[in-house]
Amino acid sequence: MLKRLKAAVFDANLEVVRRGLVLYTWGNASGIDRKRGLVVIKPSGVPYETMKAADMVVVDLDGKIVEGKYSPSSDTPTHLVLYRAFPQIGGIVHTHSRSATAWAQAQREIPCLGTTHADSFHGPVPVTAPLSEAEILDCYEENAGHSIVRRFASLDPLAVPAVLLAGHAPFAWGRSPAEAARNAVVLEEVAALASETLAIHSTCGPIPDCLRDKHFLRKHGKGAYYGQTR
Repeated sequence: MLKRLKAAVFDANLEVVRRGLVLYTWGNASGIDRKRGLVVIKPSGVPYETMKAADMVVVDLDGKIVEGKYSPSSDTPTHLVLYRAFPQIGGIVHTHSRSATAWAQAQREIPCLGTTHADSFHGPVPVTAPLSEAEILDCYEENAGHSIVRRFASLDPLAVPAVLLAGHAPFAWGRSPAEAARNAVVLEEVAALASETLAIHSTCGPIPDCLRDKHFLRKHGKGAYYGQTR
């Protein structure tokens, strides 16, 4: 079942390991088949070194296991909330990458300090509000997803395809598992650049909106011209 999607999700999981964003089993990637309403996600706690595409777990949007010999990632409820709320996305990646996680722990959004950031994120990478004690103690992972959705009430999830879960770590997404993995990699680089920039110039402000918009829209806007257009 869903062999192509399993392969894509498996490769997204391996990509964030290859790029140094995941230690041990501290991360997960997923993808969704919108027509069938099924999600493929990494199994919980299974080492990447021994994991195979066939080990990916299939669940429905209510979290019921449809196929798989393992339990799905413990973060599955967060993924499912995001898939239900953001119909534009087709893949999600969660890591505990060093720089982005540091910003999440500091509970600070990542400002758009340069064009490297603006090429992929149309504005600052937002941080969620901290969860309440009640939200942590009951349905923690699901409530984490709801906190992300609340933060994006006035944001386009494809224009800013990542978030920092306060006190926890980043989530990134995209139209596919591969795009989600790429956005997770870019997020980590952007987070590291912001940290270094502010270490050099602690009062550095964001770039002008016109420069931010130019860099984002030339890649992602209706009149995008970056790359080969014919």
